[in-house]
Order: sequence, then structure tokens, then C-alpha cells
Amino acid sequence: MDVFSGLHTRPEDGGGTNILLMGTDGRDTITRAEKEKFHAGGVACGCSDAMMLVHLSQKHDRLSVLSLPRDSYAEIPEHSAPDGTWRDKHPAKINAAYAEGGPALAVQTVESMTGVRIDHYLQIDFRRFIDSVNAVDGVSVCTPRRLTDSATKLRLGPGRHHLSGGTSLQYVRSRHLDASADLGRVQRQQKFLVNALRGAGTGAALADPRKAASLARTMLGSATVDQGFSVKDLVALGRDLRNIPLSKTEFGTVPIDGFNPVIENVGSTLRWDEKRSADLFAKMRADRPMTPAGSRTEPLDPPQLKVQTVVHGDKLACK
Repeated sequence: MDVFSGLHTRPEDGGGTNILLMGTDGRDTITRAEKEKFHAGGVACGCSDAMMLVHLSQKHDRLSVLSLPRDSYAEIPEHSAPDGTWRDKHPAKINAAYAEGGPALAVQTVESMTGVRIDHYLQIDFRRFIDSVNAVDGVSVCTPRRLTDSATKLRLGPGRHHLSGGTSLQYVRSRHLDASADLGRVQRQQKFLVNALRGAGTGAALADPRKAASLARTMLGSATVDQGFSVKDLVALGRDLRNIPLSKTEFGTVPIDGFNPVIENVGSTLRWDEKRSADLFAKMRADRPMTPAGSRTEPLDPPQLKVQTVVHGDKLACK
């Protein structure tokens, strides 16, 4: 199934390449033992609980990543539901778009909210995530403070830790560490992505054609949905990203203005700051950086609701 062929009234194509990276809560392919060991049980909602809008510049010399919190208020476009019924445009949390209409509706929703045309998307569930991390022999993360999560049972002391696939899943899913909730989880996901791209295991895998192809196939999975990537495309992207200096990468969360009033059958949602978020999306469309070249902004740890910052990747990487 070609997701993009069914989309209409799309934003204009700008410079560079835009990728929607989605981490879904699909867990039916991990074993019962893995669910128990890594506290990944429960009932999946079929949602995209992690969403990152990734922009690779036209010259492949700059990377911008903007996370879209899962509880962001969204207006899901009208669409035909999987059961054949027609659904009019309606309010929801942004992660519900994937649950209601799969990747096509998720892409359409993000495009309508950001004005950024999506060229590719990459969908990672629990199985693909665990296997991909293990394929690069784990990923190192660093924390200046103790991390203890009551739900995922993550337990990390201050310092540097090399995590296997299952423990990495606990790390990127944890949101009960402090009052920052999802914003803190988003920041840890960005830290994880930076360190995964720069890790020795990833470098070794990408340097070996067979290992690189195997890693790409693991990430893409066996789904019959065309994500806009071939194995060759994904390997080439990984190598391009490895070659970009961390000072030329930038990571942030879409600016938040506060909470909306509770909506019946939807709940509490985050309200984007229209002016600040529109400015960031405009820069992405124009293939321009979101931050000044010499920015030395440090990430807040834990992050705060109304003080989201965009930081360069060297501020998120393990020192």
C-alpha cells in the first residue's frame, strides 16, 4: 500500500527532505517474557506515542528535529474509517490519527497542522525498536541525575549507561520520573536518537554493507505499507546523518502555550503556541535552521511546559 498516493491537498514541496518518525505502542510481536522483564505489558491503543518531524537539508549538511507531543490538540481531517464508515473532521489528540486511520491519516494530520510536506515516514514498534538497538550492540545514554520510573521500572543512577534493546525501550517510554511527564520523555527520546546515531555500534553497522542492509530491513520491518524508503534509501540516510557534525544538528519540541479546556471523549490536550510554532515550521519549509549557528542554549532538565528550547545535538550527546 502506497500511503502517499492517496493524499490530496498537500503542502507545497520545499527544499530538503522531511521525514515523520513515529514510535507506535504496538507490542503484540514481543514475547510474554519480554513484556514482563521490561514492563511493556498493558493494552495497546494502536497510537503513535512518539512523533518527530525530521528535516534533512537539501545539501545534507544540517539536521532539524522537532518533536510533536502525543497529547497535542489536533483536528483529524475527514476520512474513511477502516470499517468503511465516513468520519467528519473532529478534535482529538494528535496520536489518535494513527489509531483511527493508520499512517496515511497520521501523515495527513501532521501536514495539515504544520504545513510541512512529508516525503517519508518511518514507523517503529516495540519489536523493531528492541531488535534495531540490539543490532548495533546497544546504545549509551547519560543522565546527570537518578532516573526512577514507577511504571516502566527504569532504574538508572547518575552517569553513563550502555543499554540493550529492552532496557532502551524502558528508557524511551518512561514518563513517570518527574512533573515534566511527556516533555521529559520527549527530551530523553531525542538524547537517545543523538547517541544512537553517534554510537560506535551504529558506525560499525553502517560501514559493513551486509550489516547495514540487515539493520535497515529490521527497522523497516515486513509491513506491506510503503514508508517511502527502500533498504538502500535508509542506509544512505543513516550514513548522511552520521556525517553531519553535532553542531549542525538541532532538536526541540513544538512550542506549547498551555492546556486546552477538557474536551468530551478526548480529555486534556496541549495547545501549541501558534506564533512560535508557525515560525519553526516556516523555517523548516524554507530549509533554514531553527536556531542561530552559534547558539549555546542548554536543554532544561527537566524541561518546563512553556520554556521549550531548541538546542544543538552536542548538548544532548554523552560527553
